[in-house]
Amino acid sequence: MADTSQITTYKCPNCSAGLPFNGGEGLMVCEYCGSEFDPEALRQAGEIFGAEQAEPEWNESQNEEWTDESKGLFRCDSCGAVTVADAVTAASFCPYCGNPAVLSSRLSGEFRPDLVIPFCVEREAAEKALAAFCAKKPLLPKSFLAENRIKKLTGIYVPFWLFDSSVDADFAYNATRVRTSREGDWMVTRTSHFLLRRAGRAAFEKIPVDGSSKMPDRYMEAIEPYDYSKAVDFSSAYLSGYFADRYDISSESSKPRANERIRNSVEQLFNSTVIGYTTAIPRTRNVRNRSGQIRYALMPVWMLNTEYRGKTYTFAMNGQTGRFVGDLPVSAGRLCAWLFGLAGGITLIGTAVALLSQLL
Repeated sequence: MADTSQITTYKCPNCSAGLPFNGGEGLMVCEYCGSEFDPEALRQAGEIFGAEQAEPEWNESQNEEWTDESKGLFRCDSCGAVTVADAVTAASFCPYCGNPAVLSSRLSGEFRPDLVIPFCVEREAAEKALAAFCAKKPLLPKSFLAENRIKKLTGIYVPFWLFDSSVDADFAYNATRVRTSREGDWMVTRTSHFLLRRAGRAAFEKIPVDGSSKMPDRYMEAIEPYDYSKAVDFSSAYLSGYFADRYDISSESSKPRANERIRNSVEQLFNSTVIGYTTAIPRTRNVRNRSGQIRYALMPVWMLNTEYRGKTYTFAMNGQTGRFVGDLPVSAGRLCAWLFGLAGGITLIGTAVALLSQLL
């Protein structure tokens, strides 16, 4: 069972109300008396204002076997209610009184993050972002914005592994340069062939890999990048008022994805140096990691679910930069009109080219 003595609740020292972190202000703000506190100052001072610790009250005289589910129990020190959190939940709310709670025991030892990027985008901005995201989508049904309903909007700190690496790479390309010229009555095409070589060293910092099996990787990568210059040393104070998960995908299991992202970036970098050729086809690729460092961080993400005509649509928003991504429904009528318009445009272009060739 979860050790309730290690559950931390941040409370206002002035009125004892719950003290959540406010991303817009960058401070811990009491919603009742308006008092403000700097979480970084709390961390450096090694203090937790009003942190209360509930003593476990288990009756061990009963012959009762705890189930896996009951091992995730925690007790709210505000109203005393006992709730269940899954195995990776590190910050949550009491469903009865809404009091924010940080499960400190799940953020210690190997599960203690090195860094955290605090929320900067507030809930209201995340709600408005959906309308802005849909504004310039020509294939979106007209009724979507009017009929869709937000089912759930969750601010969550998602666990990420950050990989630093230095790599040596060498590439070879088969390249051609094609030139055409008129010689009398003839058009002559000359093709020159080249073997190109590129070699160098590249350094990467903080390549992110999602450490949560619950979060869709394509969304987590689509809302990048984060501004890592704003990352701070971890303090659980930043988690108060939000959900947070600890990692359930290890750094070892995340290495293949990190290596893949590094290789893809190196390939794009080297390909960009091959210019002035008609074609350039990679012949060999060799990328070697020289060194690396792995850090564990929590990143701010808003997850939004909406319902439209019986179907749920999921969106993700970078809680620091506001970058918004997600899947949208497509209007069949608008799609057909667009395809017919495209086909008509292609036909007109083809007719124009044919007429022009006859005139020439």
